[in-house]
Amino acid sequence: MTEIRHLPAAPTQVRSLASGTTVDAHRHDDHQVVYAARGVLAITTDRGSWVAPATRAVWVPAGTVHAHQAHGDLELHLVGLPATENPLGLDGPSVLAVGPLLRELIRAYTGSPREDSPERRRLRAVLLDQLRASPQRPLHLPTPQDPRLRALCEILSADPADNRTLAALGARVGASDRTLARLFKADLGMTFPQWRTQLRLYRALVLLAENAPVTAVAHACGWSSTSAFIDVFRRAFGHTPGAHYRR
Repeated sequence: MTEIRHLPAAPTQVRSLASGTTVDAHRHDDHQVVYAARGVLAITTDRGSWVAPATRAVWVPAGTVHAHQAHGDLELHLVGLPATENPLGLDGPSVLAVGPLLRELIRAYTGSPREDSPERRRLRAVLLDQLRASPQRPLHLPTPQDPRLRALCEILSADPADNRTLAALGARVGASDRTLARLFKADLGMTFPQWRTQLRLYRALVLLAENAPVTAVAHACGWSSTSAFIDVFRRAFGHTPGAHYRR
């Protein structure tokens, strides 16, 4: 069994991670906001995986065992907050929207000197205010508990472009489509089409961070056309995959 590192304090810092770099499972006694100003960050816990491009950050509550993976060269900004200070009132990981103001506040706070000055306290207060106002954005692939559902999710994770129906996939894992539809709602809190779209968006972010062309990403992730992919991506992230690719 891999040893889980215990790091009492969650650091506030800026780190650079090369594409493909992983940070092994660890936990902090503090809360942490994790933001990638460049590249795409994936965070994995026993409850699932969260992925965050530059318009998103991930809230990691105190005590949560989590691992990181960099897709594309990562400019990683980490904000540690005491366990007594939870501006969002969240007890589980969540993806948060990061607008232009919050982005610059995170970058300024993580890049400024660490001494306790009046200016830094004011910057921190505004940062917390912006975090409180940040809406949650669902880009989460929960981990299934039922073995039939886990087998199905592994099939599609290996090939997100697999367009088989739930009934056809059910025949592979030994469950009816009605049973699987019920399990998706009960076990993962979403429908099968919702989960498959989340998976495809997750994979699309990773491929774009690795400089794959937009048309190739649309094909690899199972969209019927590039225009359909662009439409879904824009609704999920507020910009086109081409704009994301250029970033």
